[in-house]
Amino acid sequence: MTAQKPVGYDAFLEFAAADSAVVGLVLKGSRAHEGMTTDHSDHDLYVVLDDGATTALTRFSGHRTPELDLVILSLDEFRAAGMPGFERYALARARIVLDRLDGGIARILAGKARLDADEAFREAGEWLDAYANSLYRSVKNDRDGHALAARLDAADSIRSLLELLFALDRRPRPYNKYLEWELARFPLPGWDIAMLLDAVDRISVTGDVSAQRRLFAHVEAVARRAGHGAVLDAWGEDLVLMRPQ
Repeated sequence: MTAQKPVGYDAFLEFAAADSAVVGLVLKGSRAHEGMTTDHSDHDLYVVLDDGATTALTRFSGHRTPELDLVILSLDEFRAAGMPGFERYALARARIVLDRLDGGIARILAGKARLDADEAFREAGEWLDAYANSLYRSVKNDRDGHALAARLDAADSIRSLLELLFALDRRPRPYNKYLEWELARFPLPGWDIAMLLDAVDRISVTGDVSAQRRLFAHVEAVARRAGHGAVLDAWGEDLVLMRPQ
């Protein structure tokens, strides 16, 4: 088996499991999300090597085919992956294929799936301010007759809103592809998920100002209960424009 020849998922698993340098195999992406695979889904596999280990597996670094995409890294590198970074959600919902650390791989993944309290509070405050900023610009642009700008700002606000809501629940925000999957299985506490998704859809497509204001009323209440009143109050009289009229 060589790096020059394509290797399939099952064959690579057998090869990797026989290598004592491998302490973990972790599958991420659509194949780790039940019901999300398609005919085009590859296997995104993290190969976790014991720190300082020497192995011939490193020749597969960067291996990528329509069937198998490999990331080969040390245990220390695996601990740091996505902390912070784009990969955090993927690893938070990853599926363990092999864990030779008596649950150590599982504990690392669990840590990625849960923001610590200080981190979550800080990020929620930052995303709340970003959400308010885009919302305010959208409503103001709509008022002043800048329809395209209003819609673009409305769409921008949704990204910040979702980051905010998941941070408030101490979770990394899912990729857009997995948003509905995530909320169906792990709802955000205190939210009517159907209402939230309908509002996100409507606002992203149309920039509907009334829908933005109704949604903001819910967000404001949730954010204040979570201790972020100072972030909102810093907007002063501009809050009037954001709230339902």
